[in-house]
Amino acid sequence: MKVAVVKEIREGERRVALVPESCAKLAKAGIAVSVERGAGERAFFSDDEYRKAGAGLESDAAALLGNADLVLKVQPPAFNDAIGRHEIDVIRPGAVLVGQLLPARHPGEMAKLAQRGIVAYAMDRIPRITRAQSMDTLSSMANIAGYKAALIAANLLPRYFPMLTTAAGTVLPAKVFVIGAGVAGLQAIATARRLGAVVEATDTRPEVREQVQSLGARFAGVETEESAQDAGGYAKELSPEFYRKQAELIAQRCAAADAVITTALIGGVKAPRLITAEMVRGMRAGSVIVDVAAEGGGNCELTRPGETVVAHGVTVCGPANLPAELPWHASTLFSRNLAAFVLAFWKDGRFRVDLDDEILRGALVTPAGNEARG
Repeated sequence: MKVAVVKEIREGERRVALVPESCAKLAKAGIAVSVERGAGERAFFSDDEYRKAGAGLESDAAALLGNADLVLKVQPPAFNDAIGRHEIDVIRPGAVLVGQLLPARHPGEMAKLAQRGIVAYAMDRIPRITRAQSMDTLSSMANIAGYKAALIAANLLPRYFPMLTTAAGTVLPAKVFVIGAGVAGLQAIATARRLGAVVEATDTRPEVREQVQSLGARFAGVETEESAQDAGGYAKELSPEFYRKQAELIAQRCAAADAVITTALIGGVKAPRLITAEMVRGMRAGSVIVDVAAEGGGNCELTRPGETVVAHGVTVCGPANLPAELPWHASTLFSRNLAAFVLAFWKDGRFRVDLDDEILRGALVTPAGNEARG
């Protein structure tokens, strides 16, 4: 079985799907891995490291994709200027594609994959069950995004995060409000606390209260009897009455905060609009909003994905692809997730496509047969 890893072509993407560590693990299992030359350079993994890990190196991305049985990627396939063709057009029919495909955001690519006869698995759709924890790319990347978001907030805020006692007097700690206490939100809370801020957080799921409090933050939630979590472990949409009460809470907390970090996503991909322009107008001049959900549409009405703007004296940052800002660790964790996925279904020298398995069934985004060619 031939596994291919190519250089990511999306602008600003610095991650690579497999790092040398994982290549060595797959090679030990009898899986041949070929990597495009330079694929790991932006994440600080050299071609020589891949060679020592047992991976083959190729310069022709089109040939690499065309000869692969299994293609591993970070981002969904796209048009590759270097080869003058769309990546999907050079992957052979019947091959398997695995990556963070975000099908809800890329319906055109998903339709193209299906038309081409490529069996595609979206790592972002793997169910959140115990057996799949080692494959959970969303959690791995969200952890990095939450950490980086807190650092961005501290960098943009025109005041200290921690309380300091100086000869000129005492400096009070910054107040940070985190919206969404999933993996990204919890890491943002932990990082902001380590930097010395006073942190408060909210989430539609009351069951995360203890997790928030365990990190030294205060939980602010709306009392409800509605279930805020779907069967896959993701936040889901609730009633208009709930959102009315939540909006009141968010408006009050934003007005009191120095920095607001938003991480709320529905189904892991769709960002609910939680902070209105009017709420931003009610915030103090110099305060900061870091919208981690910018790529999903943004939790703030004034967010511009990939940009930082100032409105009503408030800095609104909509960072795109935060994990790519820490490419070494992001690649390492993503690679471990992919390797765990491949090895979990590697049987008798083949990658087995068993749709009775809830992990494969949940991740599949295009039609598949009973097993991939090996």
